[in-house]
Amino acid sequence: MRMEQIIIRSKNADYQKLEVLKANRNKRHRYGEFLVEGVRNINQAQQNGWEFSAFLSAQNRTLSGWAGEKLGTVKAARHYLLMEPLMNELSGKEDSSELMAIVKMREDRPEKLSFSENPMLALFDRPSNKGNLGTMLRSCDALGVEGLLLTGHGVDPYDPDVISSSMGSFFKVPFARLESSRSVEGFIRTLKTQYPAFRVFGTTAHSKNRIFEENLSGPLLFMIGNETEGLSHHLSTICDSLLSIPMNRFSTASSFNVSCAGTVLFYEAMRQRFDADLQASDS
Repeated sequence: MRMEQIIIRSKNADYQKLEVLKANRNKRHRYGEFLVEGVRNINQAQQNGWEFSAFLSAQNRTLSGWAGEKLGTVKAARHYLLMEPLMNELSGKEDSSELMAIVKMREDRPEKLSFSENPMLALFDRPSNKGNLGTMLRSCDALGVEGLLLTGHGVDPYDPDVISSSMGSFFKVPFARLESSRSVEGFIRTLKTQYPAFRVFGTTAHSKNRIFEENLSGPLLFMIGNETEGLSHHLSTICDSLLSIPMNRFSTASSFNVSCAGTVLFYEAMRQRFDADLQASDS
């Protein structure tokens, strides 16, 4: 199907829609679409099967072979051709991207997620920082976390700053929203029925249970708290164990940034799983 070309010469209704997809959370979700910028992000969206609605480029700019290939091979309904100043204003970069895309949102219900026989999952409780959420997604992708759950009212995962800071991992890591503590409890009950050995680990700087002393090689969920308030009291009470990351005894730091803490947890679980696989293959 040939893309419809739409030329935008002013801040008309078409341009205003592009602006709100970038800047307005409520309208972004009302449209069910979001703005994507960057070669890595567009490539990952395509490779992971996300559905494209449109592409955007400057009208009089000569496009690279990469951009031409995307326009020629990726299915989308429209190609917006913007005047150069409008493209520059819409871009979030100092040197505006030659190509941006509008991508359709996916359903973010937990029942849409599917997992392996031995899943490692993570829950981020009320994330309040866009960069932290993007970094958390990147760490999930790098270290084998099969799904990220988001609770409460936090930053929008479809925000351009979240997507940018994920370095493309946004499009690889499945995520879902759990709006209430009751829905978290129901999700955990389902997993414990499906995986009898499933365990839930919370994080706190005050626990005596150090991460490398726990067996993290089986099916599990890490629950990671809000940047300033930590894990909510109720979520802490439904954990099977609360873990801490021991700090250097000479350190002035008492804890990690939340996304750094998540990375350490995921790495230790991946390390233990790797060792368990080696032992199984040697036996």
